[in-house]
Formats: sequence, structure tokens, C-alpha cells
Amino acid sequence: MIVSTAWPDHALAALRDAGLRSGGARRAVVAHLARHDCCRSAQEIHDGVRAEGGTVGIASVYRVLDTLVALRLVQRVELGDGVARFEPSTSDGHHHHHVVCDGCGKVEPFSDNALEHALEGVAGRLGFAMDAHEVVVRGACDTCRA
Repeated sequence: MIVSTAWPDHALAALRDAGLRSGGARRAVVAHLARHDCCRSAQEIHDGVRAEGGTVGIASVYRVLDTLVALRLVQRVELGDGVARFEPSTSDGHHHHHVVCDGCGKVEPFSDNALEHALEGVAGRLGFAMDAHEVVVRGACDTCRA
């Protein structure tokens, strides 16, 4: 998933519409998330913002992420390793899934239209109207298998 170039503006406008200032920490976290094509942990966001010259604290990153999740601007991604990750929500309904290396922790996004259709079919056969779903494929990456 490539984040739309409009997402950062949309997120900052939504914060303003919610009566919140788009302060330095909020702008920095939104900008950092917009530059990445997959989920990031709060620590990765914090480290990335600081590496880019920002001075945001880790507690501020967590507060910003909580706000963005509450406003449904960011989705929380659980990959089963006890580390919450975050990525921008898309308004077009497009999303991706994740493959995770159990050896090194590498996370890669992937999309698969056939998988999407299969999941819709399963939900329908079970009498469900699918609102959302998450797929996490676990295994070993090429590097860890070598």
C-alpha cells in the first residue's frame, strides 16, 4: 500500500476538525507514517522522527498514535509478537496484509486479489458480511533460511 499524498493533509485536517491542534509531535508522527508503505511500531516512529531531526518524546508518540487510532486515521496492526504497529487507514478500502519472519522480525506487506475474493467467499458461506479482516503469514525470510 502506498499512502496517498493526500493522507497527511487529511489527517491534520481531521485533527483540527476534532478540535485538536496539529502541534509538532502530531505533524511529525503523521509525516513519518506517510513516508512508509507498511506498519511501524511506536519505537520505530520515535527513532525515525528523531533521526530526521525531530525532538518528539516517546510518550508523545504514543499519545499521538492513540489519538490517530481513536479518530480512525491510523489502524493498529497486531502481528502476534507483542508489538503494536501502526499504519495510515485508507479511505478507498484498499489494504494489505503482512508476512513476518519469525527469525529476524522482518515485516513485509503484500496484496493478493485472489486471497481477497477467497476470504469474501468464506465469509459468505459462513453467513457473515465481512467488515474487515487481517492476514499474517509467518515463516522464515530468505536471509534467515540461508
